[in-house]
Amino acid sequence: MPAHGAAPAKASGGREPRRGGESTVNIGIPKERRPNEYRVGLSPVGVQLLAAAGHPCFVERGAGLGAGFSDEEYVRAGARIVYSTEEAYGRAQLVLKISRPTTAELEWVPPGQVLAGFLNLAVTHPGKVRTLLEKKVTSIAYEQIVGHDGSLPVLKPLSQIGGRMAAQIAATALQNDKGTRGVLLGGVPGVPPAEVVIVGGGVVGENAARAFAGLGAHVTVLDQDLGRLQELSTLFRDQIVTAVSYPHLVARACEYADVVVGAVMVPGERTPLVLPRSVLKRMRPGSIFIDLSIDHGGCAETSRPTTHESPSYVEEGVVHVCIPNLPGVVARTSTHAFLNAARTYIELVVRHGVEEAMALDPGFARGVATHKGEVRNLSRVDFPAAQKG
Repeated sequence: MPAHGAAPAKASGGREPRRGGESTVNIGIPKERRPNEYRVGLSPVGVQLLAAAGHPCFVERGAGLGAGFSDEEYVRAGARIVYSTEEAYGRAQLVLKISRPTTAELEWVPPGQVLAGFLNLAVTHPGKVRTLLEKKVTSIAYEQIVGHDGSLPVLKPLSQIGGRMAAQIAATALQNDKGTRGVLLGGVPGVPPAEVVIVGGGVVGENAARAFAGLGAHVTVLDQDLGRLQELSTLFRDQIVTAVSYPHLVARACEYADVVVGAVMVPGERTPLVLPRSVLKRMRPGSIFIDLSIDHGGCAETSRPTTHESPSYVEEGVVHVCIPNLPGVVARTSTHAFLNAARTYIELVVRHGVEEAMALDPGFARGVATHKGEVRNLSRVDFPAAQKG
């Protein structure tokens, strides 16, 4: 039953989640507070799985509405509804989020809590990371968890979604009423299709290529890894062009592009700037640049975050679209896909606790960004070396 007006229980005073014998883990699912973030940290299906295992789940009222999940669905799944974000944090030993906490939320995080989400701490304000360190919060960055095959299993489905959304964005952005080139991605008989250049051949780049090629665009993918380019060439049956991303080849490809997509990421680090201003200057006036790396700092010298309300700006004659958290506006798809990928790791933590989970799964350990007052698995230049673990 919902916890109507119940006073928030204090967190466990640093006791990390561990299920041993009769013990359980209190799990908090707060409502996301960032603009245009409609996803939720756990769906009713996820709550049902954890509640059935004996773990109380405290869901903030309305947390799932953006993704199409009502409070009643959560109650039927076994959750208790709480009526403030502060209470969702205060009752929990483990908090499951999507985006990293806002400054206000950090005030509600109790010392020693375990906090999981797509935290992107390598590009957040250092003061926020310092707060996590001072409170000895264990922060689990989903985007840094590494699978047994070397992939990023929790980030992967959201990268797939973001890559595919790039084609939707570009198709509209290329219209004349958007002040751009007036080009149809797929062309028509007798008129060539749009030229699309994708910098980065990982999961994001592959899915962007799939979506653009599916709409009939002429697609070129550049990446540093020749083996990966060979995989893509085989996967697409030579229907896309691939090239090693030497700077002069990147510049040349961008010069003739109608759309350039930035799809570069290094886990736990700020995205490298692979597109200097000089490259953007050489692009066609009215062409489109979509930076899918913006969550990790952006891969172009001219990139800065935009919003869904104001998605673009023009610099060097190029229309820039740099919207963080693109999957947040297809929240139902994203939340279901996220649970499919993250369930294994969430269950690992509630069954074994963070310390044992790190020992059991080194790939999971790569996702632990702060623990016991130390920075781990983050490449940052603004922390004293003594703080790095």
